[in-house]
Amino acid sequence: MEKKKYKYRHELKFKISNSAAKVLQQKLSLIMQPDKFAYYTDGSYVIKSLYFDDRESKSYYEKMDGVLYRKKYRIRIYNDDKSFIRLEKKMKHNNYTAKEQMLISEDIYCKILEGKLDEIEEPKGLLEEFIYDSKTKGLVPSIIVGYHRIAFTYPVSDVRITFDSNIESGLYNYDLFDSQMPTYNLDEKGKQVLEVKFNEVLPLHIAHILNDIPSCREAVSKFALCRSIK
Repeated sequence: MEKKKYKYRHELKFKISNSAAKVLQQKLSLIMQPDKFAYYTDGSYVIKSLYFDDRESKSYYEKMDGVLYRKKYRIRIYNDDKSFIRLEKKMKHNNYTAKEQMLISEDIYCKILEGKLDEIEEPKGLLEEFIYDSKTKGLVPSIIVGYHRIAFTYPVSDVRITFDSNIESGLYNYDLFDSQMPTYNLDEKGKQVLEVKFNEVLPLHIAHILNDIPSCREAVSKFALCRSIK
């Protein structure tokens, strides 16, 4: 396969109290745009992701060991919408991240879930790479991670600031669309996850607003958090 070039972005993660998050959201709403996926009246939407790992849980242990360069695959949906299913590959290098993504059909999603990769006709791009890695590395469904997100965007440096709460794990069920799936809540009481992503430089006026809000920077991984209880 042809070697791809990726554009890496800064990614900073913090733990923030719910009250501080509410104040910060109010301030950011004055200078940033709400995310296009906003669904509920409070501007939030629901994300569910099915992560893949090998049978030795390499992705999980690389995260826990702090390996500088790592990648993982996931299938992501928004607000339980079957018409918008996305296959993603996320790469991490220290505090920088890059992502490749493509839309897949519900039929392809079902074939992946059932392990019928050979029945997917003429896969291209990321899907072809995922199938190759699945076969050569033994990738299997690992964990479902679900949460509510409120997000803001800003065009300069492609800034994206997100607030994630109600983090839940799907444990041993791997169907993103199973409404009866039992879940386990993993929220830290009174807190949520704040993520700040941008390209070259974080605009100064946004940086000033963030600096005024008490927070604690942590290497938070919702995937690792949910995977740790399995």
